[in-house]
Amino acid sequence: VRLAESGGGSVQPGGSLRLSCANSACIYDMFCMGWFRQAPGKGREGVAVVNRYGVPSYADSVKGRFTISRDKSKNTLYLQMDNLNTEDTAMYYCATACPCAFYGRGDCICRLVDGDFGRWGQGTQVTVSS
Repeated sequence: VRLAESGGGSVQPGGSLRLSCANSACIYDMFCMGWFRQAPGKGREGVAVVNRYGVPSYADSVKGRFTISRDKSKNTLYLQMDNLNTEDTAMYYCATACPCAFYGRGDCICRLVDGDFGRWGQGTQVTVSS
């Protein structure tokens, strides 16, 4: 699975950006896709993940501001980021868990855990400043 992020840039607080991740289709039925970020001097953190049904999960810090979505026809994952603030400044990475790394009750569970994800893009920088 190849991943290529785009859409990063510089924006003022309160602004918006949309990140895209072009990817090759996962050959497994059970998989996860997600966005992670890493700010300077900090560890990598999960931002949003989506399962094969399109059901998302978000970090508390971005709930209500970020939206993850998938376009199956284009094999593209998106992250719409609204009402950005300076704490959102980071390198953003697209990742896939293909095949799924964590199961529960017979189905794939997509978690905001970077260890669950085996494939990563190169990242795209997002900078929020006034």
